[in-house]
Amino acid sequence: MKDLRKALEQRQQLGLYRQRRQLQSPQGRLIQLNGQSCLNFCSNDYLGFASHPKLIEAFTSAARATGVGSGSAHLVNGHHQLHHQLEEALAEFTGYPRALLFSTGYMANLGLAQSLCGRHDTVIEDKLNHASLLDAAQLSGARLRRYPHLDYEALQQQLERSTEGEILVSSDAVFSMDGDQLDIARWQASCQPYNAWLMLDDAHGFGVLGEQGRGSLNHQGTGNPQMIYMATLGKALGTSGAFVAGSEDLIEYLIQFARSYIYTTAMPPAVAAATLASLQLLQQEPEHQQALKRNIHTFKSMATQASLPLMPSDTAIQPLLLGDAQLTVNVSQQLFTQGIHLAAIRPPTVPEGSARLRITLRADHQLSDLEQLVERLQLALAHL
Repeated sequence: MKDLRKALEQRQQLGLYRQRRQLQSPQGRLIQLNGQSCLNFCSNDYLGFASHPKLIEAFTSAARATGVGSGSAHLVNGHHQLHHQLEEALAEFTGYPRALLFSTGYMANLGLAQSLCGRHDTVIEDKLNHASLLDAAQLSGARLRRYPHLDYEALQQQLERSTEGEILVSSDAVFSMDGDQLDIARWQASCQPYNAWLMLDDAHGFGVLGEQGRGSLNHQGTGNPQMIYMATLGKALGTSGAFVAGSEDLIEYLIQFARSYIYTTAMPPAVAAATLASLQLLQQEPEHQQALKRNIHTFKSMATQASLPLMPSDTAIQPLLLGDAQLTVNVSQQLFTQGIHLAAIRPPTVPEGSARLRITLRADHQLSDLEQLVERLQLALAHL
């Protein structure tokens, strides 16, 4: 039997032990965490929609009308008309024929890989893909082949080696721990000759990038009706869940074969109602995206002037590379005592030797917030 205590102690010794802090407030630029008020620089609620009055009103109104639970799976009697309206709205918003809701992004990625691939097939992925994509490939039973981060020539070499069965190439559009972006056109060009399925996980681009937040495909001016598109609703859109968009046949196929869709309870209809309100906000109030873009530019400029070791990123994810896991934890804890909440990201989430503070910016951060963050980081790093 595995020695659980020994494994826990070893993780503590390596500076990799993780602990939960209790949130005692809504999501926002200012939060109450473990009884302490602090500036929030580690939320994926990029546009501040999680606490937006219009979403709260849509949610509470729908909850009064539909209850707080869906009752069962979509294929039993849990598929509410609000779910259906949201799927149709997401399909129209992303420019795809159809969309299908999943309870989480993890389940969307799992259902997609499991239903399209099996043990005679191959899944090819970037080494820095999100854990859900990597786990989905392994759980599908297919051969998993990985290529160095954003190495399109290595991707092509992996495709050349894959001569049997189906091929699924999956990638993040915005990489969650690095903040850098896939060159979608180049990625497509590498895959085009091999008749491979292409799947894009745009969890951190949807709602943030592109016209009215339509995502990375729109942002980069690329499109492919055969590409499978997945995005989550619990980040920029401020609610919960995920969706897969694609062809009519793909969505029908997933309804019939994706186990993580078939055998799980549908999201509450009130969440779908709040997400519909969020989509309307994206289209009616562009100032949220504009404010986030300004904050990204301002922070990067200030951090460069302060000689902070930022990794290259033009997105709301701004990682500050420190390398050593325990050092990263120490800096994070020091900043927390000063009223700034920054996540310490360590292995195995990121490769060994690349621990970092993952700074995430919000549309509602004020200039004084960014100035305070840069000043405190500069002081903390000066005393290392």
